[in-house]
Amino acid sequence: MKEMILIAHVPTPSVNEGFLPAANALGLSVVLLTDHAEAYRQHFSQPGLTVYPNEIQACDVFNPVAVIEAISRRKQGPAAIFSNSDHLQTSTAMAASYFGLPGKAWRVCYRAKNKAEMRRHLAEQGVDMLWHGIAWDAASLQGILDVAPFPCVVKPREGVASQQVQFAPDRCALEAYCQAVWQVQPGQVLLIEEYLEGPLYTLETLGDGQRVHHLGGFRVQLSPPPHFVELEARWGRDLTPAQEHMVLDQITRFGVGFGACHTEFVLTAQGPRLIEINYRSIGDGRDFLLQEALGLPYFEQVLRLHLGEALPELQTRTRAAAIRYFPAQEAGQLHHAPEPFFYDESEMILSYKSMRRPGDGISLTHSNKDYLGVLHGVGPNAALLDEAMTRISAGLHWEIRP
Repeated sequence: MKEMILIAHVPTPSVNEGFLPAANALGLSVVLLTDHAEAYRQHFSQPGLTVYPNEIQACDVFNPVAVIEAISRRKQGPAAIFSNSDHLQTSTAMAASYFGLPGKAWRVCYRAKNKAEMRRHLAEQGVDMLWHGIAWDAASLQGILDVAPFPCVVKPREGVASQQVQFAPDRCALEAYCQAVWQVQPGQVLLIEEYLEGPLYTLETLGDGQRVHHLGGFRVQLSPPPHFVELEARWGRDLTPAQEHMVLDQITRFGVGFGACHTEFVLTAQGPRLIEINYRSIGDGRDFLLQEALGLPYFEQVLRLHLGEALPELQTRTRAAAIRYFPAQEAGQLHHAPEPFFYDESEMILSYKSMRRPGDGISLTHSNKDYLGVLHGVGPNAALLDEAMTRISAGLHWEIRP
């Protein structure tokens, strides 16, 4: 049986319910390398699960040398080395290159993860000349305060899930927020960049190293400033072909060409402007929604690319799909939460999944980590789906006590 090395950080539904079953369906033996081995063992000890990794091995997965050494000790060479973690694309790409397996270019992975490097490289290529600067203490911030265009956005250079992302309308707000971050995390490198006005979109792509195919994307609704929590995403292709081509051209010039990529951009009055290039599959449940909307075995297709298969002509359908997130509005202890459910009738699929359980302590991060639950919907058209999701959302209630 061919062996796949699956490199992972913390347990996620994408890995446990998406890529692991896909690997099983492809007849692969899965070795899970992770720095959270005990958390995975606890997860897979739950009753009722039908798919497991063949082996869970502890490893410092952020260190590519440690990953290479762990794989080298195995009796047989792997057929594929893969990770869906935002943090681990660079070390995974290095390991795949070392063993001569299909994978992403590690330099591109590094530039995509390090948002300051992404901006610098895009500017070098003349792709998207967005103003930006970095600061890590009060002294480095002073030079930026005099030249930054306001309003601007502050974010960790290597952040995820909208954590610590802040809108700064003026000099005082920018300085106050940076100082607040450094009081908790001294030396945290912050990226300060020009604020882009317009609706937020994503572009989801797959590539085999020879060609890149765009599957479509989501239009994303965000919470109002100063935070950027994702509240809802609707699958659709309401962009013009020219607009999609502009984004595709920008990311291919950046170096994206293999595997899955999730790109975020703002549609400004001047056209699409890049926010982030996440060189992995989309998360927060939208990978499963994408699979349902397109009728495509998405997780299997991603793994097939890492097994060295060429990207086929993808036969997809188009259905309305949306996801709605319910972030906590206050801190405290969760006393009541809706029960999970799944409905599948009259061409409409609706499901609700709880992210927190009664008794959990709730602390606000003003990021995607604040979600209490998530509602998925797939239907024959957008109007019927919107009506159903709005009706169901009105009946969902949570009780949080101090």
